[in-house]
Amino acid sequence: MQSSASHRLVPFFMVLGSILSMGVGTSLAKAFLFPLVGATGTTALRTGFSALVLLALFRPWRKAITLRDLKFIALYGVTLGTMNLCFYLSLQTIPFGLAVAIEFIGPLAVTVIYSRRLADFVWIALAVTGMLLILPLKGNHSGLDLTGVVFALAAACCWGLYIVFGKMLSHLPSGHTVAIGLVFASMVTLPVGLLDAGAIFTHPYLLLMGLVVAVVSSSLPMSLEMAALKRLPHKTFGILVSMELAVAAFVAFFMLAENLTPTQVLAIVFSITAGVGSAMTARTRSAALPT
Repeated sequence: MQSSASHRLVPFFMVLGSILSMGVGTSLAKAFLFPLVGATGTTALRTGFSALVLLALFRPWRKAITLRDLKFIALYGVTLGTMNLCFYLSLQTIPFGLAVAIEFIGPLAVTVIYSRRLADFVWIALAVTGMLLILPLKGNHSGLDLTGVVFALAAACCWGLYIVFGKMLSHLPSGHTVAIGLVFASMVTLPVGLLDAGAIFTHPYLLLMGLVVAVVSSSLPMSLEMAALKRLPHKTFGILVSMELAVAAFVAFFMLAENLTPTQVLAIVFSITAGVGSAMTARTRSAALPT
């Protein structure tokens, strides 16, 4: 009986481990790589090494892929690369937890577009309320840098597109899709990263830190998510993923000393409620988490 209960807890710990790993990896990137190669160089190292690790792990070349699927994988990958680039650029000037909260509006917007139920509009309204509390709008002294917010909103748009393209590829093995997608993502991030930080890009320390960040913030979380999705209903997975907002703020507080104001904490609570509510009232929508 106890063994059965423990077995049921395994996928929950997989999702929690994925979220924690992503938060720790992103915090490491911001603390150790940003000062040396900036957001663009960090993104290039992360996506490049993540692609190499997942290609070695899943070996997608063993399965034939049609030209149509390859086209959508390319769109999926370019969107993934742009999302990572915009998200890391936002982290240069705004706190990690708030960047995630803003970015989270992307998947919630997809929910509204694909649904006409009142409940879904309630959740998006909660998320928008949270955003209004922290966005640097007229009369709202949030203290957030406008450029960082714009990059986070761009990442949110990319997250929404990432989900749409991901749904079009749901008939393919998820590991193969992500591995090949990261190759296309690297085609976006590597040229930009090399342009900004090419002179020191091949330094052994940077390569080592890039590999660590890639494994901790991308390869490990993605592998844990895919394993958890096989064991959990999409609704439950979506609820757990919504906790990423709280975990990101928690990890950033301890690793980056990023303090949030009460208003900003309230905004994150609104976003978490929206995410949990959306997942609880979902019928059969796929959950997707980037990174």
